[in-house]
Amino acid sequence: MTRLPSFQPQELRAAALALLCETDPQPKALRTRALHAQWLAGELPVDTVPVLAEPAQLPGRPVRPALVPPREVGRRAMTTVEGRAALVHALAHIEFNAINLALDAVWRFAGMPHAFYGDWLKVAAEEALHFTLLDDHLRTLGHGYGDFNAHNSLWEMAEKTAGDVTARMALVPRTLEARGLDATPAVRAKLAQVGDAGAAAILDIILRDEVGHVAIGNHWYRWLCERDGIDPVSTYAELALRHKAPSLRGPFNLDARRAAGFSEEELAVLEAAGQLQ
Repeated sequence: MTRLPSFQPQELRAAALALLCETDPQPKALRTRALHAQWLAGELPVDTVPVLAEPAQLPGRPVRPALVPPREVGRRAMTTVEGRAALVHALAHIEFNAINLALDAVWRFAGMPHAFYGDWLKVAAEEALHFTLLDDHLRTLGHGYGDFNAHNSLWEMAEKTAGDVTARMALVPRTLEARGLDATPAVRAKLAQVGDAGAAAILDIILRDEVGHVAIGNHWYRWLCERDGIDPVSTYAELALRHKAPSLRGPFNLDARRAAGFSEEELAVLEAAGQLQ
């Protein structure tokens, strides 16, 4: 069992911001899990009122991997160890960004219910576990996080939605992370087919947890829509257009999306949009 490091924050949101600024991925992941353990133990207060000042150069990230446009990341054959390592690296990069996204939700948005901050800290801790599992597996393939190029699309959406918690809930967990519900089963099947049972088992854990993460996004998106008296379906379409969210293409994992709390109306709209592309 991984031993979590000692971490003695004074308040949850300030601690989340400090972790977001951390540039070393491994300590960031371990300390995020430690922070969640303290929260669960009732050792950490949260102050929901203050609007915290944003430091420069968020999020904290290592010098490597180099960030390039998505089309320049490149693909390698899954039949080679190098190709599998590149894929596992891409997955680890997604999970590292997911830690940052969840920590950002904890510190950035003042005035939400206490449960909001606990939910996103839970997400951050689970994303940290996913990153650690993938990073450890990557090392068995002769590589480490940073060895391959990566892109910055996930964080770019965080920047677009930094001033609007409703947009953040709509377009990060319910759009970008929900794409993982659709893509993960096929990726897992490819890894299993080439004999990488370890990576396939990690993806089973990730898919299970990501259903819960998207469900948290759905819950808070609907809570915000109800609070503000706006329609979730039409509002989502408006936010996606305003912030230039990526269009979603099928096939969709409808069972996982239902488990994550998408309504039948939302799934029908999603499928119709996918068929028109």
